[in-house]
Amino acid sequence: MSPKDFNKEFELSRKQLKSFLLRLTACAEDAEDIVQDTYLKASDKLPGFKGQSSLKTWLFAIANNLAYDNLRARVRWTENVTDLSKVAALKNPLFFQESMHIRQTSPHGNFEIKEHIAFCFTCVSKSIPLEHHIALLLKEVYDFKVTEIAVIMDQTEAMVKYYLHTGRAKMIKIFEGRCALINKQGVCHQCSELNGIFNPQQKFEEEAAKIEMVRAAANNDKEHLFDLRMNLVKGIDPFESDASELQLHHLQHNRTVMEEYLKKDL
Repeated sequence: MSPKDFNKEFELSRKQLKSFLLRLTACAEDAEDIVQDTYLKASDKLPGFKGQSSLKTWLFAIANNLAYDNLRARVRWTENVTDLSKVAALKNPLFFQESMHIRQTSPHGNFEIKEHIAFCFTCVSKSIPLEHHIALLLKEVYDFKVTEIAVIMDQTEAMVKYYLHTGRAKMIKIFEGRCALINKQGVCHQCSELNGIFNPQQKFEEEAAKIEMVRAAANNDKEHLFDLRMNLVKGIDPFESDASELQLHHLQHNRTVMEEYLKKDL
């Protein structure tokens, strides 16, 4: 493959690489840096690329290795990250001032329920084991086949299937216990609370009813609800959506809160 063709193909994969890395690291700066490092490393290794996988799979394998090295020594987040972050936000008037400024001035500062569902997935998924997290993202959000994920993760197909099964089961259990959108007994009501702050004139129930996952919640099919959640996440670019700047601001807040919280336990 010529450098010109490589550059063209890389640009076609760039957006997905960057969003994958954001959802893995929960850090926009890390995602940007790893994308650039992936490009440099892939350019250097291009003469050795034999086409045994697609170039996209090869690029994701390089990016995943770089991200894995970045993350493997770090303590995973806790399942209640959104609760801890909410408590910290309520003690920090500057956070809401900055958030409201973004909401009022940015073309990417909208608050939308579906965007917050995707944001919540990014935070909560960092509580499951890293390998499970990677496999789940690659399969459920980026539509890679098990054979391709095995190449990206340098694992057997059997191990990938194990990661997918256990990671999916863990996430379903977490959301079933936490998310008030899919379970009336869920402990987390942040979608409605934040909607009341950023969209005070908007009726939350009417907006939530537009989301298929919310409409299907009464059927209590946990597997189907998780698939609907993944479809929603898949359809949102966290860097370019109508709510991207607001949600990235929230994500940085959650990341800071979680890092401080984990330091206390070390």
